Amino acid sequence: MNRLTKLRYAGAAAGLLVAAMSAMVAPARAEDSPAALIGEEANAALARMSKTLTANQFSFRSHTVRAYAGPNGELLHVAHTTKTVVRRPDRLLVDATGDDGSSKMMYDGKTLVVYVVDQKQYESIPVPGKIEDMVDVAEKLLGVDFPLADLLTDNPEKSLLDGVTSGGQVGVATIDGVPCRHFFFVQSPDLELELWLEDNDRSLPRRVFVTYRSLPGHPTFLAELSDWDFSIHPADADFVFQPPAGVTQVVLRTKAGGIPAPAK
Repeated sequence: MNRLTKLRYAGAAAGLLVAAMSAMVAPARAEDSPAALIGEEANAALARMSKTLTANQFSFRSHTVRAYAGPNGELLHVAHTTKTVVRRPDRLLVDATGDDGSSKMMYDGKTLVVYVVDQKQYESIPVPGKIEDMVDVAEKLLGVDFPLADLLTDNPEKSLLDGVTSGGQVGVATIDGVPCRHFFFVQSPDLELELWLEDNDRSLPRRVFVTYRSLPGHPTFLAELSDWDFSIHPADADFVFQPPAGVTQVVLRTKAGGIPAPAK
């Protein structure tokens, strides 16, 4: 199951796209391959994206808006601006600033650290393995959801297409001056994914929009991706957390919406 499907976060419906896709794509059958379900054009674009994102190291920025359930069941939204640094197979740095403050997630292949900057508190957990192994632990133990983690797996194309029952290209768009292809996919159970990929040999993702049809209020997740850089050379020390003066180690809990918060 991919990270988008596992998200608890949550918006607006894509009714026109659903109607368009119902006429463009055939229902899934058990024997259908991903290429048959989404068409050769979409499959080729995702394959190019996957090849690009399996580079040894890169960084990118994202601006995200996600929804979560408030204390009375109302649908609330939180925004973040994030820089992500990747060095395969087992180094990750996520530096985020948002409506709820600033935080960092650092992984050096052995230890996962989540640092809540404004609270001057952090949690450290031993997690040997690859980036995707660490993400599983972060989700289960800390309630840290990282919906863009599908882009960081060993096979991004396979991760994104996991559970897809139909889809394909629905149009084109220009994002920050870059021509992009606009794709729409239906994933089981009741999840809709829109993906905008650059219309070139790299097929870098520039926008991701997810609608959770099975959740109350049909919540959404939106990510705008930019500043992709494949020329970086991060050192081992960049992924190791050194607690600043006055910062203490605590056990984290999860508050409403899955955002990590220090236990009191």
